[in-house]
Amino acid sequence: MDEENTEAQRFLRELDRKLWTAADRLRSNLDAAVYKHAVLGLIFLKYVSDSFETHRQHLVQRFKDEADEYFLGTEPHPDVVAEELEERDYYIEKNVFWMSFAALFLKRRGRR
Repeated sequence: MDEENTEAQRFLRELDRKLWTAADRLRSNLDAAVYKHAVLGLIFLKYVSDSFETHRQHLVQRFKDEADEYFLGTEPHPDVVAEELEERDYYIEKNVFWMSFAALFLKRRGRR
C-alpha cells in the first residue's frame, strides 16, 4: 500500500511539474488577459487531481474499517481493492470529479 501511495505522490509531483512547465511555455506566447484562462484551467485540474487522490486514499481506509459499509474484509486481495477504487460511483456520490485517466496512468506506470 505504501508503494501505491509513493507511486501516486510521484505521479502527482510529476503532473504538477509538467503542468507548470506547460504554463510557463504558454505564458511566453500569450497576452496576460488570455493567459488567465489557461492558468484557471490548470488550477482547476490541480484541484480536481488533489480531490480525487484525497478521496481515493479515504476510500482505502473505509475498505479496511470493519464498521464501515464499504468494508472489504480483514485483508482484501489487492486486485479487489484496485477494482473497487475504479468504481466511479464512489467518487460521484461525494461530488468528486472522476479522473479515470489518472488511475489508468498509475496502473500503466506500475507495470513497467
